[in-house]
Amino acid sequence: MSTPATDPGAFEPLTPLAGRRIRAAVVGAGAIGRGSHFPALARLAEEGGTEVVAAVDIDATSVESFCAEAGIPHAYTDLEQMLREQRPDLVTICTPPTLHRAQTIAALRAGAWVWCEKPPVPTLADFDAVEGEEGEHGGPYASIVFQHRFGSGSRHVRRLLAEQAMGRPLVAHCQTTWYRDTAYYAVPWRGRWETEGGGPAMGHGIHQMDLLLDLLGPWSEVKAMAGRLVHDVETEDVSTALVRFENGALATVVNSVLSPDEVSRIRIDCERATVELTHLYGHSNDNWRITPAPDVSGEEAAAWQDFGPDVPSSHLEQLRELVVSMRAGERPRSSGTDGRTSLELITALYKSAFTDTTVRAGEIGPGDPYYTALHGGAPGWAPVAREEVSA
Repeated sequence: MSTPATDPGAFEPLTPLAGRRIRAAVVGAGAIGRGSHFPALARLAEEGGTEVVAAVDIDATSVESFCAEAGIPHAYTDLEQMLREQRPDLVTICTPPTLHRAQTIAALRAGAWVWCEKPPVPTLADFDAVEGEEGEHGGPYASIVFQHRFGSGSRHVRRLLAEQAMGRPLVAHCQTTWYRDTAYYAVPWRGRWETEGGGPAMGHGIHQMDLLLDLLGPWSEVKAMAGRLVHDVETEDVSTALVRFENGALATVVNSVLSPDEVSRIRIDCERATVELTHLYGHSNDNWRITPAPDVSGEEAAAWQDFGPDVPSSHLEQLRELVVSMRAGERPRSSGTDGRTSLELITALYKSAFTDTTVRAGEIGPGDPYYTALHGGAPGWAPVAREEVSA
């Protein structure tokens, strides 16, 4: 899959989106493209909102079989050729993180909006480079897949917290404790900074951390530790962190791939109630629980418990909102500053863990080694150069 060195403005602007279907292309014919992105696009196509015009993958056999099975009319192995010939309105990127920057920039320069699978890009430097290619007014913009933010449960709790209906948030816990065995890390690109981008903090816990930030707002400082306790990898396999938020709330964050009893959990203790979300890879209304303080009236507690019609978190729900933003020419959620915040927290977590310091929001920028590499060149964590063995 080539990445074009196209100059901005080389493609003519696309026609307005009003009154027609949004033309979408899927980049990456692997499991996430076939199993999550395409089904969401296909559902909106059934409703008249989108049409999938092409798919791209470096493996010709894979992309051709994907297109044949899904009824996608055009299969490509070259991204630049697809962008030039099909001129999609929306490109969904389902490839490994190291490809995200170049492919997102190529799509933006072609005039397409982008919906990129997490993690967005390997570093803050990459994210800022992508943001620099976005349109100034009305798009195109690049949005990150953070589907746990979307759905009725998170929407309801976000509103309660924003209105401080349950009082100020005080204490929080964010837990992504999953299990990955040695066979998982036998895949050559996993567990390596260059190809996976990071360990469980980056590749697994990013969803829960992003949702916590979406609910509680900006963070101000983090103090973290990381370990490589089981797996023979470059990255960590477990991390813990203490996070202070601008609103004063304090949170603990745990990211692990060493935990046989797998769970994803967020708990927020407010002045008048505790909110809990317990699930694994996605949530519905039943996964949320609100426990009121003893002095809260039954009527008020019942109102908090009314989540409305159940809309589970999903790629589909985020895509619905993205399409609305596209038609309005407005920056979507999970893009720009809003999409950067979780990557900045994860970068700060690594810096804190590897330097044994407290890291504050906004301090990692150009000139900081962690701005361009999540390992920051730290001894014991930075990749070791592999010297060629002479014959």
